[in-house]
This record gives sequence, structure tokens and C-alpha cells, in this order.
Amino acid sequence: MIGISEIRDAAERIAGHVVRTPTVPSPGLSAFLGVPVTAKLELLQRTGSFKARGATAKLLALTDAELAAGVVAVSGGNHGIALAHMAAALHIKATVVMSRTAPRRAADLVEAAGASLRLTDGMAEAFALTERLRSEGLTLVHPFDDPLVIAGQGTVGLEFAEDTEDTEDIEDTGGSGDGGALTDVLVSIGGGGLVAGVAAAFGALRPEVRVWGVETVGATAMTEALAAGGPVTVPLSSVVTTLSAPSASQLTYDHVAALVEDVLVVSDAEAVRGVLDFAEHAKVWTEPAAGCLLPAARQVLERVGDGARLGLVVCGGNATLADITDWARQFGLT
Repeated sequence: MIGISEIRDAAERIAGHVVRTPTVPSPGLSAFLGVPVTAKLELLQRTGSFKARGATAKLLALTDAELAAGVVAVSGGNHGIALAHMAAALHIKATVVMSRTAPRRAADLVEAAGASLRLTDGMAEAFALTERLRSEGLTLVHPFDDPLVIAGQGTVGLEFAEDTEDTEDIEDTGGSGDGGALTDVLVSIGGGGLVAGVAAAFGALRPEVRVWGVETVGATAMTEALAAGGPVTVPLSSVVTTLSAPSASQLTYDHVAALVEDVLVVSDAEAVRGVLDFAEHAKVWTEPAAGCLLPAARQVLERVGDGARLGLVVCGGNATLADITDWARQFGLT
């Protein structure tokens, strides 16, 4: 299990390489959901998502021999972008394996950063190719099954907890609640690295805060793991490729089982609708991996009541207008 000392060590290691992103109250989302809402804006991170944190934490911990071999990563989009850019900044040769279903912009950004891009027919095939490249000598930078990566992602929770620890007397920002400290934090789940790190940080610093995970239908690796008592391979059909891991890992499963209140599931259509709602009410442009938080927040409110004070980890914003327009049309949202 990752502890607060590992997360603090990661924060010290990556300082100067990543952005301490803003933690802000959102009057628009507070009015929209009817309770006070605070957002951690990881979409303003380098490379447009939280993934820069874990990738950098791992890269800076590699040995000279591991660096000389070059690194490889599998990604649905954001991890690959982050690894490609951070590896380039540190003068490390990188290979990124992605499914052809990943957003074209993500693939373009990986290649623009100078990484070698390998495309496969699906995410399961991408994970298999990555394992083969690792066996041939490349150094793996896993998107979630790595203590250093989880500790790096945990710095999101560290900052969020620190930035909201003195909010007991904050003014109500438009919801029906009375303001005050966070009661519930929502975090998207792909393979579970982000939610594991955030839950570890809040568990150590703010144990009274409930942490909830969010998945989309067709990308329910953690939900299925919790039902089975351990990681299982799941079929993938969600359009939200950045949440589409074929399975959780034992490491991320253990953290979620011990530290997360529950994992909520929303539809792809709801996730895309959430992107539009973020744009309209919060005035930020997210991707569906973050848009899914808003329909999940309504599920949380149904379970805990209107006295909740919500925190949202807005994990990324790497979606184009064309992407969202196409999805919105597909789901009849326009």
C-alpha cells in the first residue's frame, strides 16, 4: 500500500517538472448540482492531464541502465502523451503503444513529441505488445501498476487535501449546502492509479472524506474486480478510451478495496453530456473521462444527501471539438 511518505517523496521529486494545478470553488457547478463543489483542475497540467505526474515520478527514479534501454508505455491516450513529452524533456528514448481507437489527436501529440508510436487493433492487443517490447529489453512505464506511478498520481490528492483543509468556514458558492469542508471526492478510474493515489492521500490527511471512483459502461475493470474479489479481464466497448484498461492490477485493486467508498458506473452518453455540462456551467473544456464525474456526482448525492460538499478531480481535457461534436451527435445530445 502506498503511504503518505511515498506521495510526499514523489511530490518533492517532480516539483519543477509539473504544475501545481489550481483548486477552485465552482459557483456554476454548485448551482448545477445544488451543493458546494470544488474542482481540482488537472486538465491544466502539463500535457493536459494528471498523467504527467506519474510518468515523471517514474522516469526520474530509473537507473542509468534502464534509461539507456529506452522506455515503453501502453496508453489509451493521456499516459502516452505524458510519457512522450516528459521523456523528450529528459532526453529519454520512448515508445508508446496505443489502440487505433485512441483519439487521433493523442497519437499526433505522441509523434510530435518525438516518441515512436506503435498502433494495435485494440487495448488488449496494445497491452500484449507492450509486454513483448518489455521482454525485448525496453523499460516499462506502466500507466497504473507501479508504486512510483501511483505515488506520483497521489500528489493530486496531496495538493487537493492541502488546498481544502482550511475551508470549514467558506461561503456557500451557490448550492443548497452550508459551505464547509469537503465530504466527498470523485475520481475517474481507468486502471486505478489515480484513484489509488488520491485515496491514499486523503486517507492519510483527511480520513473523514469519502473517495468515490467513477467508470463508464464498457470500461468497468474496477467494478468487475470488486465483484470478483480481485482483478479480472473485461471486454472493452466504451468510447472513453482513456478509461479503457482491460483489467485493474492487484496493486490498484487493493487500494480501491481498502480506501474507496464505492465505484459508480455511468453511460458513455452521460459522460459526453458531462463534458457539455462542464463547458456550460464550469466554463472548462474537459474530456469524457472527466465529464463522467457529473452524472456520478448525482448518484453520490442520492446516497449521502444534500449536505454533501463535493470535490471533483477534473483529470484531463484532451478532447477536440470534433471529438465531442461527433460523440454528442452519436448519442443524440445535439
